[in-house]
Amino acid sequence: MFQSARLKLTGWYLIIIMLISLSFSVVIYRVLTSEVYRFSSLQRTRIEQRLLNQGLLPPGTNISLPPPPGEIDSDLMMEVEYRLILRLVIVNGIILVISGGLGYILAGRTLKPIAEMVDEQNRFISDASHELRTPLTALKSSIEVNLRDKKMSLDEAKQVLKENVTQVNKLQTLSDSLLELTQYQSPGNHIPHTSVLIEDVIDNAVERITPLAKAKQITVDHTVPHVKIIGNKENLSDLFVILLDNAIKYSNTGTKIGIGAKKTDGHINIWVKDHGMGIASKDLPHIFDRFYRADSARGRAEEGGYGLGLSIAKKIVDAHHGTIAVISKPNAGTTFTIKLPRGS
Repeated sequence: MFQSARLKLTGWYLIIIMLISLSFSVVIYRVLTSEVYRFSSLQRTRIEQRLLNQGLLPPGTNISLPPPPGEIDSDLMMEVEYRLILRLVIVNGIILVISGGLGYILAGRTLKPIAEMVDEQNRFISDASHELRTPLTALKSSIEVNLRDKKMSLDEAKQVLKENVTQVNKLQTLSDSLLELTQYQSPGNHIPHTSVLIEDVIDNAVERITPLAKAKQITVDHTVPHVKIIGNKENLSDLFVILLDNAIKYSNTGTKIGIGAKKTDGHINIWVKDHGMGIASKDLPHIFDRFYRADSARGRAEEGGYGLGLSIAKKIVDAHHGTIAVISKPNAGTTFTIKLPRGS
């Protein structure tokens, strides 16, 4: 599809360029032939003047008027016009070849962002469909199987409903994550930024994940300086909730998670460190990819998740003109470091 569009766009480039080139060629042809006639007439006038001065022409000869074009050597003018047309044809041929190649390259570069966007959209639809299929299949299978059971007791029915609600919650979590990711991917979506205290952001995030931490008896230690940054408080809070939620999910019961920060020239570095299962080196380059889950994470199905959290975190950091990096070793813990510009 894009190859056909590229060829069509190249064709339009060529039509426009050649129309301009041919128009200039016609103008150049007319100007040059006119100049040839003028030069020839002027040259004849000078010769006649010289002959008159030498007495080789009868007195009273009118030399003020240039001779008519018919007195110019027609064979010579035809040769001049032929050579001029030939050179213009050659020049336009060269322009056609060069502009065709450059137009093809330019058309490719013009269509490349569109092709990438369509590919990204197709991957998004494919990945989302795959992730939606799993809970929907489980939900449908559970309902169909239990509908055939005519001897189902009330307690069994309640258990089935409980399992179904779990699958519905997973679907809701997935749809919410997809909507949030789409929000950050939309180029026309403007998120208002104001001056916020980073310690307020961290406090809010820690408060939101406290029930999860308590359920696994995990302690969250956080000490950050009194620093202002320019950003969106809710989005930044979501960022650290994602990082803390991951840290809790993949940490062992009774461990600690630390949050610290340090001011640098014009920036603040904030890190979230856990002592959990860590990330394999082969997975590190892909952890911010949408729907990507490491093998170790896939093995812990009870933790849930669809591989969207870190992708959303990366989008939030990008929206705040910051950077995010990760250092991790299997069974030794993971440290995420976020660098954000400081406010005035």
